[in-house]
Parts: sequence; structure tokens; C-alpha cells
Amino acid sequence: MTWWHGDPEAAVARPVVPMPRAPESPRHGHPTEADLLSAARTGDSGAAHRLGRLYAQRGDRSAARHWWERAAAAGNIDSAFNLGIWHEKHGSLDEAITWYELAAGAGDSEAAVNLATLLLEQRGDVPRARQWLQSAAAAGSRPAARRLALLCEDVGDGAAARDWHHHAACAGDLASAHDLAFMSYAAGEEGQASAWWEYAARGGHADAAYYLGRLLHAGRDPEGAEALYRLAAKAEHPGAASQLGRLALARRDLRTARAWFERAAHFGRVEDQRMAGFVCVELEDPRAASHWFGRAAASGDPESAYNFGLLLIAEHNDLRGGQHWFRQAAAYGHQKAATELSTLQSVIGPQAAPVDDGRRPAEHAPAWDRPVEPELVARAELAVAAAGRRGGTMLRLADLAEILGTWDLLTRRLREPADVVEWLTDQSGLHASAVEHLASVRMTLLRPGTAPWPTPGEVEHVLATSRQLRKRLGLT
Repeated sequence: MTWWHGDPEAAVARPVVPMPRAPESPRHGHPTEADLLSAARTGDSGAAHRLGRLYAQRGDRSAARHWWERAAAAGNIDSAFNLGIWHEKHGSLDEAITWYELAAGAGDSEAAVNLATLLLEQRGDVPRARQWLQSAAAAGSRPAARRLALLCEDVGDGAAARDWHHHAACAGDLASAHDLAFMSYAAGEEGQASAWWEYAARGGHADAAYYLGRLLHAGRDPEGAEALYRLAAKAEHPGAASQLGRLALARRDLRTARAWFERAAHFGRVEDQRMAGFVCVELEDPRAASHWFGRAAASGDPESAYNFGLLLIAEHNDLRGGQHWFRQAAAYGHQKAATELSTLQSVIGPQAAPVDDGRRPAEHAPAWDRPVEPELVARAELAVAAAGRRGGTMLRLADLAEILGTWDLLTRRLREPADVVEWLTDQSGLHASAVEHLASVRMTLLRPGTAPWPTPGEVEHVLATSRQLRKRLGLT
């Protein structure tokens, strides 16, 4: 994915130490080394700087340092910057900071960014790093504005972070525009989120195009979403390929759906491997279906393990192989696999018990296998991405989709307006507070900004409530 301007991750990671700055090209020819030496010895700081660069290119680090020090002592800021680089690569951290500080104090924004990065990563000095970044950003440095925005996010200063992301984005930083869109979305400002994602997408930011597509999909605009998925897919965005596969499948264009799902599946996406398997079954290509179900099953996907078992039995009469994969799926709570396993074992007998290595598989809740409305899945994915930014709360898409899908499934039975929480409480016998908590988390996912994103513990709690509701209302 190289077609957007500026990789977001590259803006966060420490850049490789740059090459020393070259002097401006002379207006009248190129002076010889002898000319430069003669001028430098008489106090010409520009000549000394050029001489340092010449020796650096030759690999004579000691001579380069000598002439840059003479130039810097005479007030050449580029030489001070180069000495910061020199010491960062070959010398001491203290010397690098000293020279960067000299250049930054004279108004060199690039030196200020390098200095701030060293102070953060090597000294953990957040206040001084923030001071230097703010100085450079206020002077118009786009990289400084972005780095300052990320620093403010890391220390929990959301208001300042948004302000500096705005500065960087207005100066053309697409990664900051993308981050600003997520911050706006989390605050419930969908109009602002849409505008910033569109700005970044028009500049070629693939993730921005994709998430704007998800926002449109959440707003029931699949046609508009599709155009953005296609834009992101040009940059080999696997999520966009997956969504295009689903849209093609909804139109029953199976061959196109297969092409998109397989494109996404090659990135190792288990869900798309499973979907490629389903489409291949419909296209009557059991060999390809077995390939994709097998890959997803080997990654622990219970639905794929179940279908791989079915194919092994139907296509190859491999009863033991089918038994193995039914067992794997059943261990993850797949009810159909458990039923098939029981039937199969009554015919061929139980599979040999594996060698006991002292480990026990974790218990799994019954797998959620009902389809969820695409708009709800889009909301769940946006919540996962927004909550997980910058090392935030890691939520599982499948869990959030199950929560939203459960509420949708249960409330379809209501034909007239009613107090949904009261109705579900009465029908299920669950405590009202549990149902209210589920309702609150659902509202946060559908209407961001109304409350903080749920914690993993909250999600686990409301998932349990969702499963109890389905069980008690006969919808398991």
C-alpha cells in the first residue's frame, strides 16, 4: 500500500537517522577541496560546512566532525544539526542533544523534532520534548504538529491532541486527518469524522477511504460505501476486498464475490477464508472450498472446522478426518458440530483420545451463527477501531456484533412501541440492571460519544446477558 502520501505508522515510529544536510549549490561552479580548505581556514563558516559534508561523503567521520564544529562555532546552524546527527549515530547521546538543542534554539524545526524524539525515547523527558515540539509546531512544522498531537494523546490531553492534529491535517498530513476523523467519531461528531476521512481519502489514504465506507455502510448507504471500498481496494486493502465480496454476494454475483474474498483471504484473514469456502461450495468447487475451510479451521475457526469436516466426509469418505474437525468445532461450542460428532461416533466409534499433556482446552460459549445486519456490523467495526487506537481498549468485533445482533433479534418481536428494557426483563426474568447495562453498551456502540467505549470486562458481562436472553426467550 504505497499510493497514499505518508504512512501513518511511519509518522509514529522513530525515523532512521537522516543524512547530514548538504549545503546550497554554489552559484558559480563547484569549489575544489583546496578552495574550501583555504576559505574555511580564514573563518568562512559556509566553506567549513561544505568541507564537513565532503569528508562525510568520503567516510572520514573525524574530519567531518572537525569542520562542522568549526562551522557551528561560527554560527552555522546546518552544521549544528549535522553534529546532532553525527553524535546520534557515532557519538554520545548527551552531545547529540547539545547540538540539536543549539540548532533548535536558533529556530531549526527539524532539529527540534529530532531533539524531542531523543528526549522522549532516551530520557523519558515528556515536558521538555513537548516544549520543543510545540515550539516547532507553532513555527509551522507539520511533522512537529503531528508528533505533538500523538504525544498529547499518549499523555491523555485529548483537547490539545485534537488541536495539533487539526494543525497537521490542515497542512496536508493525511495520517493526522485520519486520526482526527476517529477522534471526532468517538466524540459523536459523525459529520466531522466524515469530512476528515473524505479529506484523507481524496489524498490517497487507504484506511481513511475504508473507514469512510464503513461509516456510510452504517448509515445504510451501501452504494456510497462500495465506491470507497473500491478506492481502498486499489491499494490492496484487505478489509475493502472483504466488503466488496459481501456486496457481490448480496447481489448473488458469486464469481465476483469469490474473487474478492480470495483476495482478502490471501492476507490470512480467517473470516474471509471461511467466506471464500462458502462461495466455492455454491460454485460447486469442493477442492477450493476444502482449501479455504482447511486453512481457516487450522487457525481455530469453528464454523470452518465444521464445514471442512462435512466436505471430508462428503467428498472423500474420510470419516476419521471429519470426526477430527467436528471435535475441534464442538470444543468451541459449535452445536451442529457436536450433533454430527455424536451421530458419527455412534457409527464408527469414538476417536482415539489424544495424549494428555496436562493442558485443558478453555470452555467456550455456544458459537453465535446468526447473520447480523451489515449496518450493525459496520458500527461494531468502527467501535473496535476507534477504541483500539494508540494502544487503547482492545475489543473483539465478533463480540460487539453478537451484542448488537442479539438486541436486534430479540426486539424484532415487538410490534408496537414499548419499553424494551422492561419487556425483556419481564419476558426473561433477568434482573433489570443487567438488561439496562446491555442497553447502555448497545447505545454507546450505535451512538458514540454518549459514554466511554466499553471495557473488555463490560463486554464480557453484557455478552453473558445477551446469551441468557436468547436462551430464556427460546432463540438459542
